[in-house]
Formats: sequence, C-alpha cells, structure tokens
Amino acid sequence: MPKISLDMPEEILNDLKLHIGDKKKFISVADAVRSACRKMLDQLDIIDKNNGRR
Repeated sequence: MPKISLDMPEEILNDLKLHIGDKKKFISVADAVRSACRKMLDQLDIIDKNNGRR
C-alpha cells in the first residue's frame, strides 16, 4: 500500500485522536484518515452524479 505524508493542524489531529483506540471507532490515525477519504470520495461521486458528470 502506498504511503503518504501530510500536514494537519494540531487541533484537528487532537480531535481525531479522541476517536482512536480501544472501544472507539478507529484503530489508528491512518485508519481514520482512510475512512474519511473513502466517505468523502463517496460523497463526491454522488455530487458528480447529481450534476451529470458521471
């Protein structure tokens, strides 16, 4: 799997970490970022379809 790096404001990272760990939604920051990207891409697909771009 390709690796990427990115810059993220500390407050966003800190908020994200509230949802990571045992008995929380994500197992790691990478898992959370992947999930967010997948959801965003699904939403963009819907927007494109609704605007006749797909």
